[in-house]
Amino acid sequence: MQRSIVAILVLSPEGLAAFKAARANRLQRSINISMGSALATISLTVPPVLVISMFTARDVALGLDILDMMLLLLTLGTMIVNASGKRTNVLQGVVHLTLFAAYLVLLFD
Repeated sequence: MQRSIVAILVLSPEGLAAFKAARANRLQRSINISMGSALATISLTVPPVLVISMFTARDVALGLDILDMMLLLLTLGTMIVNASGKRTNVLQGVVHLTLFAAYLVLLFD
């Protein structure tokens, strides 16, 4: 539960900005903000954790069960499809929102 609270605090400013951009019918900007936020969070978190684990001789595990891994892979695949085109559309946004809703349902299951 504590990890979820930290993730919400870290990602909420960009999430709110992406939500405002989507409500203003700027879906491309919303996707760019969301992807940039995720990339920054991952790239600024994972390398320091790996370096610290090397110095402390501890193993690092992703901590996802098989269902969470499948949802992560599905989301990454969807992002690749969306990023390969020149523009996004409403259907792609709905797919991402559906994946997010599935994540929320599985989070509290």
